[in-house]
Amino acid sequence: MSLDSESSPSSSRDWFFPPQSFLHSHPAKSPNYIRRFSDTSRLSRRYTDYHRYRKTSSCISDSHSCSTITNDVKFARSRRRFYFDRRSDLSLKRSEVEFSSKPKLELPDVSSSAKKVSDTSRLSKSFDSSLKVRWLFLAIAASIFVVSFATIVHENLSLQEQVNNLETRISNLNIKLRACNLFDHGNEDDVRSPDELADVVTDKRLKTLALIASLTLLFAPIIILKYIDYISKSRSLDHNLEEISLNKRLAYKVDVFFSIHPYAKPLALLIATLLLIMLGGLALFGVTDDNLVDCLWLSWTYVADSGNHANSEGFGPRLVSVSVSFGGMLIFAMMLGLVSDSISEKFDSLRKGRSEVVEQNHTLILGWSDKLGSLLNQISIANESLGGGIVVVMAERDKEEMELDIAKMEFDFKGTSVICRTGSPLILADLKKVSVSKARAIIVIAEDGNADQSDARALRTVLSLTGVKEGLRGHIVVELSDVDNEVLVKLVGGELVETVVAHDVIGRLMIQCARQPGLAQIWEDILGFENCEFYIKRWPQLTGMQFEDVLISFPDAIPCGIKVASRGGKIVLNPEDSYVLEEGDEVLVIAEDDDTYAPAPLPTVWRGSLPKDFIVPKSAERILLCGWRRDMEDMIMVLDAFLAPGSELWMFNDVPENEREKKLVDGGLDISRLENISLVDREGNAVIRRHLESLPLESFDSILILADESVEDSAIQADSRSLATLLLIRDIQAKRMPVRDAKATAHKGSFSQGSWIGEMQQASDKSVIISEILDPRTKNLLSMSKISDYVLSNELVSMALAMVAEDRQINDVLEELFAEEGNELHIRQADLYLREGEELSFYEVLLRARQRREVVIGYRSANAERAVINPPAKNERRKWSLRDVFVVIAEKE
Repeated sequence: MSLDSESSPSSSRDWFFPPQSFLHSHPAKSPNYIRRFSDTSRLSRRYTDYHRYRKTSSCISDSHSCSTITNDVKFARSRRRFYFDRRSDLSLKRSEVEFSSKPKLELPDVSSSAKKVSDTSRLSKSFDSSLKVRWLFLAIAASIFVVSFATIVHENLSLQEQVNNLETRISNLNIKLRACNLFDHGNEDDVRSPDELADVVTDKRLKTLALIASLTLLFAPIIILKYIDYISKSRSLDHNLEEISLNKRLAYKVDVFFSIHPYAKPLALLIATLLLIMLGGLALFGVTDDNLVDCLWLSWTYVADSGNHANSEGFGPRLVSVSVSFGGMLIFAMMLGLVSDSISEKFDSLRKGRSEVVEQNHTLILGWSDKLGSLLNQISIANESLGGGIVVVMAERDKEEMELDIAKMEFDFKGTSVICRTGSPLILADLKKVSVSKARAIIVIAEDGNADQSDARALRTVLSLTGVKEGLRGHIVVELSDVDNEVLVKLVGGELVETVVAHDVIGRLMIQCARQPGLAQIWEDILGFENCEFYIKRWPQLTGMQFEDVLISFPDAIPCGIKVASRGGKIVLNPEDSYVLEEGDEVLVIAEDDDTYAPAPLPTVWRGSLPKDFIVPKSAERILLCGWRRDMEDMIMVLDAFLAPGSELWMFNDVPENEREKKLVDGGLDISRLENISLVDREGNAVIRRHLESLPLESFDSILILADESVEDSAIQADSRSLATLLLIRDIQAKRMPVRDAKATAHKGSFSQGSWIGEMQQASDKSVIISEILDPRTKNLLSMSKISDYVLSNELVSMALAMVAEDRQINDVLEELFAEEGNELHIRQADLYLREGEELSFYEVLLRARQRREVVIGYRSANAERAVINPPAKNERRKWSLRDVFVVIAEKE
């Protein structure tokens, strides 16, 4: 088709208006066609202007340039809307006139038919006639609906075909107009191809669908919740039963989900953030011209930074951006709260000691008591040679309180780190938290309070430890309060358990110290890691050597026993001189540290002979026990074994006399079987002077002041009571004893003869008083006054626990030294081994003591306050005094 033929006025009118024949042949369709055609008039505006320009100008006949055409077209554009509207109105009016002149479609007279039917119904007055009328109406209505629907469908299909034809012609004209440069660059974007127009329509549909989807997703949860609430209320009203509503069940499920799963809150926050970004992106896609990817990114920027929505333009984009920004502020507020809670919970966990300890080869202490300070101090001293270590303390106390109490102990931990954790040793999860399976030693401390309850808790703790699935690398050291429970704990723990019975050890030690004053200080030196202690090590070069030669083979240690391999590793204290070391045997020594001694070539030592035979004096004694202990029956049996026949044991305490025998019998004591002692009961309060004055205090050989059972839970209160009793007894003794001349007796210390402490020191020469002290700070008062010897019970028990924790084999040595049979520590006078003015080396004294099968481990000079254990320069000769004493390991007398 040429441009001239398409540009003629007649063809233009034919194209814009349908032919008259079509209007007359389709009277019912003409108005609809005109209406539909007017709707598509905008698509042909440019071409209307183009035809009008062809009518009003002679551009082609006069062969004007394309620039002139362009100017006229621009002028015509300014008026195209006006002419097009007028032509549209004229065409509409013409079509209406032509349509009105055509005959109309005649419909059946519904009213007359209805009238006839009603007449018939009135005549027949039957129910069947009324039904026929109803069906007739329904048939007429259905036929009308079918005809109308078919007409509309046919009309739409015809109009769609015409629109497609018009779009094809428009596209062709667009191509020709572009060839003639009839449009400037500013309006080229307004001309679109049919494919582009179809894409625009599809894009608009997608945007509308996205907007609807975002609104649906936004209001769907509210509708669902309302529906659930409605269902719950309707069920409760219908059944009238006390059932749990559906919304409460859902709320419970959500609560359980957030409680059980630790990452539920972050996951819910992440899902909420993604939903907000998705809804915001869909809404922005529906109200803006951007694509979906850009809208999703823009939605994320609104969520991440609420200030980004300030650049939005238009009501829709601004409304969506403000909504997304508000949601983003809520999301980040929840995120900030969640992060803050997580950080606070982590710090709170660290503060309260709930975090896990990731250590190995550490010492684990379970429980808390007054002995903990001394125990930590001893372990720190033991770890000093290793450059420090790790000690983990777990107890049912707050971590901050434990750390504060440890800081107040005023100990130098010498590089050892103490880590506190809150937990129960009865719970496997808490034990796993402190790496119990990787600890090299586990110490179970007896709690303060009732002995049976403390031992029962220790038994349950051992059961928990044996139930660790990973197994235990180290051994368990259990402190018990009652010796009767030792068998049960060993039965449960098996080979993993070593027990230290605190009361039994302290009771036996007090009896030994009462019979041998000064022995408590020697035990402190041997059990503590500050001086010398027991070590066991194998030396292959000593195989085949007799024990007598082994004794003088270590310049820096003193051998005192053999761990016999052929007897299953049994430790034999003070063996015979003729015993020959076999392969696999180990030597038990007393040394400063495990790396400070080694065997050396045998020195030349002169044995000599003993100056006199040793005769054990056996005479009846009178001993006073002030206070009541749980293991009183055990102390009585030990005293009955040690004392000579005819001895008396006075018991002075506030326990009624009629209850004492019952307690002793319940503890396992048969009073009728006592052979060497007789019991004398006195009731009274040991801190009341008139009660003490009723006793013959000046006649006792030894007085033992015990930490009374009623106050032993408080170390300070128990020590205060012991000190008060000690001062009262010494004052009463000083008043009852005759006044001595100052020159008659030489007293130790710098106190004057006439002072009250000096008088008490005079009384101390007559009788020995041993006080049981719990708090290490109390010993300074007693050591300065020198009016009494003391046994630092808590510290000695702590030393024993620390030593057994370092080497479990030492427990066999301590058990024998504190047992009723076997070997024990003794203090011997020097005249048993040497003569006055004789010069001997320590090795020579050691070999002389072997003639009585004793092992000398140290000595104390006459003017010294403390004994020297494992003295240096053992081969050097020195002059000894007969007032010197030697510390030996010998069999019990």
